[in-house]
Amino acid sequence: MTTQTTAPETPSAPAADTARTGLVPMPEHIGRALATGGGVLTLVATFLAWTWTSDFPGDLTVYGYPGGLQVLVLIGAALTILLALSSYGVKGLRWLTPAGADGAIKLAALGTAGTALYAVIAISAKLGGVVNLEPGGYLVAAGSIVALVGALALPFERPEPDPIDPDDSGWEHFKHKAARLRAVVKANFATGTPRPVGTLPSYAEILIIVGVLALGLTVFTYGIGTEYDELFIGFLILAGFSFAALNKSGLIAHASQITSRHQSITTFGAFLAAAVFPFTQSDDQYATLGVYILIFATVALGLNIVVGLAGLLDLGYVAFLGVGAYAASLVSGSPNSPFHVHFPFWAALLVGAAASLVFGVLIGAPTLRLRGDYLAIVTLGFGEIFRITANNLDGTSGPDLTNGSNGVSSIPNLKILGFDFGLPHDIAGFTIGRFANYFLLMLLITAVVVLVFRRSGDSRIGRAWVAIREDETAAQAMGINGFRVKLIAFAVGACLAGLAGTVQAHVTYTVTPEQYLFASSTPPNSAFLLAAVVLGGMGTIAGPLIGASLLFLIPNKLQFLGDYQLLAFGLALVLLMRFRPEGLIPNRRRQLEFHDEADAPAVLSKTGA
Repeated sequence: MTTQTTAPETPSAPAADTARTGLVPMPEHIGRALATGGGVLTLVATFLAWTWTSDFPGDLTVYGYPGGLQVLVLIGAALTILLALSSYGVKGLRWLTPAGADGAIKLAALGTAGTALYAVIAISAKLGGVVNLEPGGYLVAAGSIVALVGALALPFERPEPDPIDPDDSGWEHFKHKAARLRAVVKANFATGTPRPVGTLPSYAEILIIVGVLALGLTVFTYGIGTEYDELFIGFLILAGFSFAALNKSGLIAHASQITSRHQSITTFGAFLAAAVFPFTQSDDQYATLGVYILIFATVALGLNIVVGLAGLLDLGYVAFLGVGAYAASLVSGSPNSPFHVHFPFWAALLVGAAASLVFGVLIGAPTLRLRGDYLAIVTLGFGEIFRITANNLDGTSGPDLTNGSNGVSSIPNLKILGFDFGLPHDIAGFTIGRFANYFLLMLLITAVVVLVFRRSGDSRIGRAWVAIREDETAAQAMGINGFRVKLIAFAVGACLAGLAGTVQAHVTYTVTPEQYLFASSTPPNSAFLLAAVVLGGMGTIAGPLIGASLLFLIPNKLQFLGDYQLLAFGLALVLLMRFRPEGLIPNRRRQLEFHDEADAPAVLSKTGA
């Protein structure tokens, strides 16, 4: 008797499961036409009235002149149309999609539909029902949905399905299906690798850099100047999806390649664009936000040396900001100061930086032999000890130095070479107010911090920081003095925080212990500073600056949520860290750690950028 040992052939998965089809079952040419036509219909609808009454903010009752949320939807529709035309190979538009158009079209259509439908829902909720919509409101909703359906019909390469054991439990089957669905959705928005950008004439590349910076300034100015809550939420929806669409199209990669060829010009241009910001404002309202954002961003960049380059988890970093602020306030002519001295700004700046540096060395020397969680606990304790000590130096519980919980108040405005920062000034026909004056001063200090970060990161000590961050034991085996290198990082980071604290003392007029908590609903505090570094991108220059800007601006604009403000903000952070754990502007080394399928970098700088 012969036993058959050949296993029967297992039927393969259906070919249709891995074929190039869209999420919406529809021929490709029809889907592409719907995406284009829906975008045109949406764009036309922005020139129509969306509601009959001006009770909704933005006055959406005017024909032929978009306003408020209509402008945002118009921008999204225009982007969708341009990307769709590029996918047809229209001459002069193919440069828009060097990595492929389909994934970018889907994200642009999704952002446009999200903004348009949010506007329709907001109008209906605020005014009491859909009966308050004009034909333009119905048309924009229909057009954006048509464009989205057409975009989702564009074909993509479906991933191979994983085998499943029929004997698994129902829960295992559910998890398998959920993982399969997630893989399909992720593949739906996937795109190719952008082709390398060719070498252009230097003047052309510089003009591109100027255009990128001008676009960034325009977006930031618009976002910070949104006048009502509905407009800011619509701005967040559209800006997020538009950035993702441009990233998928490969334009962001091309812009990064061009700016990397002219790093000095890009850096100078970025600071020049930031210096223009106060001149775009009619009053000091948003310059106030600007100067606080710069203070927060400068401190975050100093923390980035400690966390991003050296890999030291510091949970009490805001205390160094407080040390600099208190030291400067005590020698700047405040009537609450026991020293009764009034140093010039440059001397107060040196005092604040030196005081923070000394505290950094004193705290770091006995604690930096610890690692990981133990170091984090010690630094957290230092932050709380500083706040409690400043609270007790009131003349009752301790020496009369900081005026206790009342703080050092009535700090006079700065005067540098006769220029009074507390008074408005006319410059080139523009009136610059108090906070705009401090904004420009803080921008200069931020430039100094960026220079220190960049030069130290490219130096021998910077390479030692990266080596310690990657593997301290291996670095010490190669002859690096780990303790000394970490102490230098701690001292430099503390000194930079002290510089920002000096300006903060004069901007706020008062320095109190409650400004320097570990966590609170408003930055700067240690938790928000660490979040800014991680959110923006550890080890980079632009990352913490952008992360700090978002972490300061978004909570400020979400105040209408009341008690749910931190809940919504925390949920947004969780989602961002889930889908982009390397940060918004990651260095290449960290990006490879989180995405194994990414291509190896052609050039890896000394700091892994």
